[in-house]
Amino acid sequence: MISLYIVLQYVLQIYSWIVIAYVIAGLLIAFGVVNAYNRAVNIVYEFLTRMTEPLLRPIRRVLPRMGQIDLSPLVLLLGIMLVSLLLTEYWPRGTAQPPG
Repeated sequence: MISLYIVLQYVLQIYSWIVIAYVIAGLLIAFGVVNAYNRAVNIVYEFLTRMTEPLLRPIRRVLPRMGQIDLSPLVLLLGIMLVSLLLTEYWPRGTAQPPG
């Protein structure tokens, strides 16, 4: 049972890093630091977009617009942290050990 808990925690951590990478890549492209027409950059950004958009899209529908600032990744990261904390709190006692 503890292995399922550890796998779920690692999945949440990895997804958090994917969201952070998506935000950083978007900023680098928006400010012209990296060329969006570069094939490698395009492949990485496309992968990050496909991984994050299914969860960001519903948040963007509910969240009001703040000009050019997109706060949906921040809301998603807070949601991931909440799920992780709830998972730790409500997992059966004696079997939950936080990973790493």
